Amino acid sequence: MPESGSSAAARQAKQKRKSHSLSIRRTNSTEQDRSGLQRDMLEGQDSKLPLALRSNLLDLFGQIEREFENLYLENLELRREIDTLNDRLAAEGQTFEGADLAKGALKTKASHSTSQLSQKLKTTYKASTSKIVSSFKATTTRAVCQLVKEYAGHRDGIWDLGVTRTQPVVLGTASADHTAMLWSIETGKCLLKYLGHQGSVNSIKFHPTEQMALTASGDQTAHIWRYMVQLPTPQPVADISQTPCEDDVDFSDKDDADGEVEGPIDCPSIRVATTTLRSHQGVVIAADWLVGGKQAVTASWDRAANLYDVETSELVHSLTGHDQELTHCCTHPNQRLVVTSSRDTTFRLWDFRDPSIHSVNVFQGHTDTVTSAVFTVGDNVVSGSDDRTVKVWDLKNMRSPITTIRTDS
Repeated sequence: MPESGSSAAARQAKQKRKSHSLSIRRTNSTEQDRSGLQRDMLEGQDSKLPLALRSNLLDLFGQIEREFENLYLENLELRREIDTLNDRLAAEGQTFEGADLAKGALKTKASHSTSQLSQKLKTTYKASTSKIVSSFKATTTRAVCQLVKEYAGHRDGIWDLGVTRTQPVVLGTASADHTAMLWSIETGKCLLKYLGHQGSVNSIKFHPTEQMALTASGDQTAHIWRYMVQLPTPQPVADISQTPCEDDVDFSDKDDADGEVEGPIDCPSIRVATTTLRSHQGVVIAADWLVGGKQAVTASWDRAANLYDVETSELVHSLTGHDQELTHCCTHPNQRLVVTSSRDTTFRLWDFRDPSIHSVNVFQGHTDTVTSAVFTVGDNVVSGSDDRTVKVWDLKNMRSPITTIRTDS
């Protein structure tokens, strides 16, 4: 019995679908073989990849393979649904127009299914790639961090540290134990201890050209004090470099113990400031030198920043305008500019380049306490906030940041 035109067309379409399905199956098999080859290559490298990293990569490739297998099974199920729909339409359509209608419906359904499959493949690929990249990043970070030197001697937390701009180059630390200390960077030995404050020492900054330090304190003052230190002669560094890692740890612990015992005896101390900067009514949280070192600025929890003459210790300007406590202050390395940050979610730029008048610009954009704001080498300011963002600003345009960096913690 001769077949009708519609039945012949349906059979041809079915044969075409079968060949297409076989093509998909062969492609999937090739992808699986390729993934298996990658797995064999990884397992065969005794080599250069660490065991933990190799294991992570194998797990990730396994996840990718499973995702593609699931997508392949979903594709087969969609194909079955398309076959069923096509058979039903072919049985119901008795005319040429009906066959065209079936083709149109089939094309729409297949297009929608293909679009879904493509989107899922993209999502899976992106997620898997992100996991691989994250794995590499985490491994790199763990590999880079290494303790080189430890400076032990404070009896409470350390709030700030700085390095001198002049010779000899030493490290300075400010601590909640009411002291500031100067250290030899190479040996870790305490060179000098400042004992002039009656409260927590919150920051330490060194004069740009002279051997002077500026410290801010919870006793509502900032102190300027002169220091003279002599760096110790380097001791047997060669012996340290030749010892194994275990010996390095033991030697470091011995140094720490010696430092704690001998620190109060061997480390000279200063008890009186050269200059005391007063006038704040709250904790002085930070202080810094203006360019040239003839003036200093302080920031306080009394919501004000003060500009002082270093030689006379007189108050030159009181910088008011913040609505809440100040958290930090910083000066420009080459110009008479100051930035102050505050819990009021803003930071302010104070311009003292014109001696007769100073101007102020308010930078808004953070949604929580601005913990610090500092100048870059160019005409930019970088601000950090408790809203978990870091923003970069152009001094010539304070309306919006150039860049916003979002952090996870």
